[in-house]
Amino acid sequence: MKRHNQHILFSARPQGEIEPANFKVVDVPMPTLDTGEVLVEVRYLAVEPAMKGWMEARADYIAPLQIGDVMRGQGAGVVLKSDNPKFPAGIMVSGPLGWRRYVATDGRSIPLREIPQSASLPAALNVLGITGMTAYFGMLDIGKPQAGSTVLVSGAGGATGSVAGQLARIAGARVIGIAGGKEKCDWLVSGLGFDAAIDYKSEDTTQRVLELCPDGLDVYFDNVGGDILDVALNNLADRARVVLCGGISRYNVSGTVPGPVNYFNLVYRRARMEGFIVLDYAKRFPEAIEVLLQHLDSGELRHRETVLHGFEQLPQALMNLFSGGNIGKQLVAINT
Repeated sequence: MKRHNQHILFSARPQGEIEPANFKVVDVPMPTLDTGEVLVEVRYLAVEPAMKGWMEARADYIAPLQIGDVMRGQGAGVVLKSDNPKFPAGIMVSGPLGWRRYVATDGRSIPLREIPQSASLPAALNVLGITGMTAYFGMLDIGKPQAGSTVLVSGAGGATGSVAGQLARIAGARVIGIAGGKEKCDWLVSGLGFDAAIDYKSEDTTQRVLELCPDGLDVYFDNVGGDILDVALNNLADRARVVLCGGISRYNVSGTVPGPVNYFNLVYRRARMEGFIVLDYAKRFPEAIEVLLQHLDSGELRHRETVLHGFEQLPQALMNLFSGGNIGKQLVAINT
């Protein structure tokens, strides 16, 4: 079978919302292997909200994309050919493969990690990928949920929030998720074991948080920012922990982004609000993967992916994140 290689390039900075015109699909030759390299056939690629910041050249913890760059992204696939004993042909690997159909690497220039045999490729990009690492360290290292505590998670229907909430449940906490739409909220409760879910699209979020958390929040895991962050800050228990993970509500806002109004409640409640960057925990990723894999194998931790099929669907998949079109992790299946 003759293989066809393509890349998707970043071609224009977005003005407001991301559009298909911000990308360009190009045909490229199949990679040739140098000494010590492997050829990876990419099977799945993941999209993340942070990609929009890279595209906008926003001051960030990662250098921005330049026009003409291959679009960055985490991927998973199979080693087709190998001149590297560490990554023999036939094994499944994941890493920052970019928006490419095929990739040649020595495993260091583009770092590769072998996927455990018991894990699927989608799980490798979800629970065992960057979003799983983010949920693990943000919830357990910063949030520190305890048995009997009350934990609120915004963006709970997404990849990071759904894992973070389950980790709090496994720790013995009472967990409430905020998500958009009945399907997501039903999945949180019946599928993932959350104690309750709030549909911000059809319910009064302020009133529902008061009803469900009468003694306040011990942990708030924030993926959204904006008004929902203010609701949480207004309902903190003493010594609460607020974990700032993401702020998807602000990504399409132009001009000055307003900060939280109720921040001074941190003083009244002797609470702590802390942001973090998951890459700071990179040396501890093996620890997190071991624990998360145990939870997956035991059935305590469940995951879900929204999958679009076709390499050309990558821009649409990224746009889905900002319209709430995904449940769990948003992936694109290619070469499958």
